Amino acid sequence: MRQINFLVIFVVCLALVLFGIENTEPAVIHVVQGMEVQAPLSIELLLASGLGAVLAWVFSVWAQVQRSIESRADLRQREVRIQELEQTVQRYKVELEEQRLLPASQSNSSTEAYAQ
Repeated sequence: MRQINFLVIFVVCLALVLFGIENTEPAVIHVVQGMEVQAPLSIELLLASGLGAVLAWVFSVWAQVQRSIESRADLRQREVRIQELEQTVQRYKVELEEQRLLPASQSNSSTEAYAQ
């Protein structure tokens, strides 16, 4: 996989160098009214591409932060639900034990009645 990544990066860099060699004519960028920037076309396009890549990365990081926050909230809800279910299970265990003890105590009183 490393070799494929290296090959892709190498090809992209080679294409950028060839593009820069072929596009050296100066071009004017009008940033705002009355402000102009003049630079070779290849430099301007590389800067625009770099700015786009940085903005895409920032958006990606922001989306990951939002997913992280949502997953934490979901995790808290699941923990609360798990605690509720554990309490319900404990309550049912107590009820089951009480039901087991009640018939045993009733059968003891009936055997005592027969013994008399």
